[in-house]
Amino acid sequence: MSAPLSSGIITRTEYGPDGEWQVRHVPGGSSIKDYRCPGCDQLIPPGVGHVVTWPSGEYGSVEERRHWHLPCWNARGRRRPGVRRLR
Repeated sequence: MSAPLSSGIITRTEYGPDGEWQVRHVPGGSSIKDYRCPGCDQLIPPGVGHVVTWPSGEYGSVEERRHWHLPCWNARGRRRPGVRRLR
């Protein structure tokens, strides 16, 4: 089950060449399932802190949310897209 975006967790807006994004830090203790980071295509296992991002214009729709390792999110403008795994 996805956490509601209206929860008490602080979300900030980031601006970059790829647009305006809503970014939320997820503490390791709050992470309870695996996610695949779109930056490195590696798993983010339960218990590992990371960020959840979504385009500002999408109002946080579940379909647009992505879970990233923080270093991958911060480097997204300097990395070329890699091969993506099929789900």
